[in-house]
Amino acid sequence: MTSVLYDAPGPRAKRRNVILSVAFVVVLAAALWWLYRKLDEKNQLDWVKWEPFFTDSRVWTTYILPGLENTLIAAALAMVIALPLGAFFGIARLSDHWWVRWPSGAVVEFFRAIPVLILMLFANAAYAQFTDISSDDRPLYAVITGLVLYNASVLAEIVRAGILALPKGQSEAAMAVGLRKGQTMRYVLLPQSVTAMLPAIVSQLVVIVKDTALGGALLNFPDLMAAVRPMSAFYGANTIASFTVVAVIFILVNFALTSFASWLEARLRRSKKSTGAVLGKDDVDDLNAAEVGGTYGTGAGGTI
Repeated sequence: MTSVLYDAPGPRAKRRNVILSVAFVVVLAAALWWLYRKLDEKNQLDWVKWEPFFTDSRVWTTYILPGLENTLIAAALAMVIALPLGAFFGIARLSDHWWVRWPSGAVVEFFRAIPVLILMLFANAAYAQFTDISSDDRPLYAVITGLVLYNASVLAEIVRAGILALPKGQSEAAMAVGLRKGQTMRYVLLPQSVTAMLPAIVSQLVVIVKDTALGGALLNFPDLMAAVRPMSAFYGANTIASFTVVAVIFILVNFALTSFASWLEARLRRSKKSTGAVLGKDDVDDLNAAEVGGTYGTGAGGTI
């Protein structure tokens, strides 16, 4: 069977694929067995290391839940600020005026090229040097600032690419009916591009949630990642168990975010689809009559 994209594998290709698949499974099993042996030698798989997460509520109320709360607060604030800021710079880069387009492009390219960790460290030093923000609140401000500067620049490119991906005829048709450029952007281009941009935007929001861990690792921001160190020290060096639980929580949070985005994208697509029903002349007459409260006459001798 031949497809437009590829030719069906022959007998030799099938044998090669089976051999490669078996070899991959064997290597993966060997790697998992080696990992299991190493963890078992270090007593990291002992039940005593994992028991606190199932029997001691203090591990949740003292370490995990407060850290998760700080993670979600930082991520939510960064999202709320970065989304409109990214949309602003993305639209500004499409401006017809060079004095708007060039500075916006310079800002986006500058902050998009700097690693988010450097932005966090720089923001932390700047807040310590030039502001009166307390040392307890400074890591939160630094994490949010770094996340906003970097992700707003990335989101600006996503918005710009989503708008440019629309057919040029959309803009031309809007201007042909008398819409100004601002109205065209607001009423025609942005509503259509949102659905196409949504997967990329959600991917960037997931990045925001994960990058909060950088603040916990290097800025002493009391997030979910920073909770691992004191939690592991208190419960007998259960580092692997602590990191595993934290990783599972990150997976669940990001999975919930992507699932919601998938549901929202499907809903938006369904709302834009036509029902496919074809209306006849009598149906149109009934609709017009219902709208104006009267009856339209049709045909050569019809009256309105």
